[in-house]
Amino acid sequence: MPTIMVCHDVKDTKHWLASPVRKQVLEPIGVTNIRTFTDPQTSNHVGLVMDVADMEKLMAFMQTQAAADAMASDGVLPETMIFLVQS
Repeated sequence: MPTIMVCHDVKDTKHWLASPVRKQVLEPIGVTNIRTFTDPQTSNHVGLVMDVADMEKLMAFMQTQAAADAMASDGVLPETMIFLVQS
């Protein structure tokens, strides 16, 4: 099971950290062990590290309206997203 890191910017870091939405939408598609990170030098730059059972399923989900709605709810700026896969 690959571990991935996703970095992106958000509108409000406190809101993003408190939101349950990422777990609600990612866990049903097999994403587990979700950990959140914040950049101490850039307050709105954040990241996730998570285990992904099926990368194709995750990437397909990221193209859906449900993913767009979840990102909007959490204040994620999708154009800033970078996915890295553990090597």
